[in-house]
Amino acid sequence: MDKSVILTDAAPAPVGPYNQAIKAGNLVFTAGQIAINPKSNQVEDTTIEGQTKQVILNLQAILQKAGADLSTVVKTTVFLKNMNDFQAMNSVYASFFVENPPARSTVEVVRLPKDVLVEIECVAIAG
Repeated sequence: MDKSVILTDAAPAPVGPYNQAIKAGNLVFTAGQIAINPKSNQVEDTTIEGQTKQVILNLQAILQKAGADLSTVVKTTVFLKNMNDFQAMNSVYASFFVENPPARSTVEVVRLPKDVLVEIECVAIAG
């Protein structure tokens, strides 16, 4: 099975020993993305809505580089700093995954990198 590294300047660069995504065969496995704007390399929004939007835009850029898109996502995992933010996150999430949304797990975690409010990873089908 072919395995290739996916990297794009349109999403935040990895800051450790990992890649933005790995494509294995026709599956794309993304690293968890947080709300870093790739142009400024900073977390610019402090709201759950704004952070969720930036996270999904980052995922979208990575998927595009891998030959996939949000419509081909089959599974996401959402990590929330506070489960009370679920409805607000879900509203933004739903605006990106309108038709046939992927399977999803959502968990509350104690802390996320850069003290962001949300992190999302996904698995998609490419090509």
